[in-house]
Amino acid sequence: MSAKVFLDANVLVYAQDAGAPRKLRKSRAIIEKLAGNGQGVISTQVMQEFFVAATRKLGVDSLVAKGVLKTFAAFEVVQVSPALIHEAIDCSILNQLSFRDALILAAAASAGCTTVLSEDFNPGQAILGITIQNPFA
Repeated sequence: MSAKVFLDANVLVYAQDAGAPRKLRKSRAIIEKLAGNGQGVISTQVMQEFFVAATRKLGVDSLVAKGVLKTFAAFEVVQVSPALIHEAIDCSILNQLSFRDALILAAAASAGCTTVLSEDFNPGQAILGITIQNPFA
């Protein structure tokens, strides 16, 4: 089986951002590949962050954003649970990360991902056995 890849919300948001055409094309290619090969993983946190960013920052209509969220069913979705929140708190403290970033990493680790794609971390950094990659660098 191929390695699982966790997508941060910014990768999904850029797929809707006509104001950043290079990132739009790159993110759509990533999403298409990972949805097609079954390697893509997101979390309920990422879904929430996508909806807020798409509607507030990009001005995407709420019903359109909801429709896009439905397409994310192609990915494995990690449910944020109390246990995952406690893991994220520990990760946040030990690695001096924001809770939000630590929750992304804890969700990725719980799904067995080897990579997180995000522009919000230090690329090449490894935390919880997960390598961070900035797909837009």
